[in-house]
Amino acid sequence: MTQVKKHRSFDPQIVRQAIVDSFRKLHPKHQTRNPVMFVVFVGSILTTLLLLQALFGKGEAPAGFILHISLWLWFTVLFANFAEAMAEGRGKAQAGALRQSRREISAKKLTRPKYGSGFERVPGGQLQKGDVVLIETGDMIPADGEVIEGVASVNESAITGESAPVIRESGDRSAVTGGTLVLSDWLVVRITANPGETFLDRMIAMVEGAKRQK
Repeated sequence: MTQVKKHRSFDPQIVRQAIVDSFRKLHPKHQTRNPVMFVVFVGSILTTLLLLQALFGKGEAPAGFILHISLWLWFTVLFANFAEAMAEGRGKAQAGALRQSRREISAKKLTRPKYGSGFERVPGGQLQKGDVVLIETGDMIPADGEVIEGVASVNESAITGESAPVIRESGDRSAVTGGTLVLSDWLVVRITANPGETFLDRMIAMVEGAKRQK
């Protein structure tokens, strides 16, 4: 099964799009959303006008000095826009990777809630609350659920960041999360969340809805 891909910090495609977006975000409607950067934006415009006055008229300061101030102010505005665009680009890429992984997970839906009974393969996104699935070594857990039979070692690093696998079994340690990987043995899991309500869905929504703090 395909695991969520890790995107490089400076993916060329994201960087190129961020450079384009850093200029698009110069629109006053966007700049007014951040009062601090809006003040810098206005200062950039004013110093540019003063530079033109110094070049074609009588300026209050040398044109070279005003040019340096203007360039630094414009650089500050563009760099802030670029950083924001990079964060948005990474968020969209991560959400897309999470969404892609969810589509590619298939599940072994059991006809009866017992190990050894027959099963049919269905897309993980079609599982409903109450469905029972079999998950064996090397399988991705298709959705959030609780273990009703079996004991297995599960790699939850894609969700929790912890590299060490954990043991999941019926009882106190029965909760499993969609998108994690079974490393050994098998589990019979009852799904506890409908499509759109899983931890992975909430993570995608959180990534897509993330805003840069002013």
